[in-house]
Amino acid sequence: MKNVLWVGIMGAALAVSCSTAKTAQQNKSEFLKLKGDWEIASVDYDKNYKIKPFDEGADIQCFVGSYWRLIPNNWTGSYTLNGGGACPSVIMPIKFEVVNGNEFKFKKIMEGTKAKAVTAGYSLTLVNQSTDQFSLEQNIPSGGDNVKVVYHFERRGMK
Repeated sequence: MKNVLWVGIMGAALAVSCSTAKTAQQNKSEFLKLKGDWEIASVDYDKNYKIKPFDEGADIQCFVGSYWRLIPNNWTGSYTLNGGGACPSVIMPIKFEVVNGNEFKFKKIMEGTKAKAVTAGYSLTLVNQSTDQFSLEQNIPSGGDNVKVVYHFERRGMK
C-alpha cells in the first residue's frame, strides 16, 4: 500500500527554529565549500512513499534538476524549481546555516517577510561534502517509521 506523506505532516514534524544570527562554528573552510550554484542531480528514497518536500506541493521528482544558490557569508540563498509537466515553477529565497558541523537548517522567506519573523524550517544532515558535490539527508516520519530521503547536489556546470 502506498503511503502518502503530506508536506503539512512533514513540516510539522521537522519544524525547527533556525537562528540565522549564528556564525559558522566548526571548520569554516568546509562550510564555505557550499558557496555557489548547485543542482540536485538525483534523489534517493523509498519509492513506496509519495513525498512532497518543503511545503511546495510538488512531487519530490520536481526537485531533481532544481537550482540552489547558497551564499554562506550572509546565510542567504534560494532554490528554483524549473516547472513543466506537473511541476510548479518556483523561486524561493531561503536563510540557512550549518550547525554542529553537519546540521543544515534552512527556512523559506516569503516575499515581504523578514527572516527573523520565520520560526519554522527544515533540518537535514550534510554528508559526503567535497568541493563539487554534497548530499543532504532527511528523515521523514510516517506511521511510526522514518523514510530516509537523500538529495544529491552537484556544483552547477559539472555535468
